[in-house]
Amino acid sequence: MIDEKLLEIMKKDGVVAIATLGEDGPHLVNTWNSYLRISEEGRLFIPAGYMHKTEANIAYNPDVLITLGSSKVKGLHGPGAGFLIKGKAEFIKSGPDFDFMKAKFSWLRATLAVTIESATQTW
Repeated sequence: MIDEKLLEIMKKDGVVAIATLGEDGPHLVNTWNSYLRISEEGRLFIPAGYMHKTEANIAYNPDVLITLGSSKVKGLHGPGAGFLIKGKAEFIKSGPDFDFMKAKFSWLRATLAVTIESATQTW
């Protein structure tokens, strides 16, 4: 089950950082909190317009680290809350999960689907 605080953050303005590790080292890409969706099964869906390096890295190593936060959500010690998500990722280019995201983001070329292993509030 997804933490309510994490869901609250996803509804606010903020940036998301997605870290992957490929053959030539780490790579970081960003997206927006408002682009994130949660599937009925609890997977995190992220629309991918480009993210070609991220896709290559995930083919090499599916482990991802994702951070997101918002200054508009009360955190552990005052204003601002954030999370660190660890999981396994894959790129989906067809099927119901792709279609679900394509209906919301007409510009996407793939859906980055993350099976969440842990989601820890960091601040």
